[in-house]
Amino acid sequence: MSDERVGADAGTDIEGRRGGRTAVVTRPQRPTGKRSRLRADTAVDLAKNGADTKVKTATKVSGPSRNPFAFVYDYLKQVAAELRKVIWPNRKQMMTYTSVVLVFLAFMVALIGLADFGLAKLVLLVFG
Repeated sequence: MSDERVGADAGTDIEGRRGGRTAVVTRPQRPTGKRSRLRADTAVDLAKNGADTKVKTATKVSGPSRNPFAFVYDYLKQVAAELRKVIWPNRKQMMTYTSVVLVFLAFMVALIGLADFGLAKLVLLVFG
């Protein structure tokens, strides 16, 4: 057996100290953009009533309002809520995405332009 193996079996590190386990530092996980299905009031009700009770599925449901200002207000409130769920790209990602789109756009313009030029020449050749 080698000397390294003996130290590993005995639970010592290279310098002979005992309990040489090292802590693994992990990065915080990136957000996935998914939200929990439980609302805050449902979680509070579950905490009050115990975990074995059924989850409330009914939420406040209101019919369509006839007031156009209330409709616009509710719509804008929903838009703001959806925008909070969006995971926005950082600057490097945005530059990469933009350059990919521009390269693809240039390729497609060239391809369609060449096809148009070729078909125009073919039409002139056939119909003179």
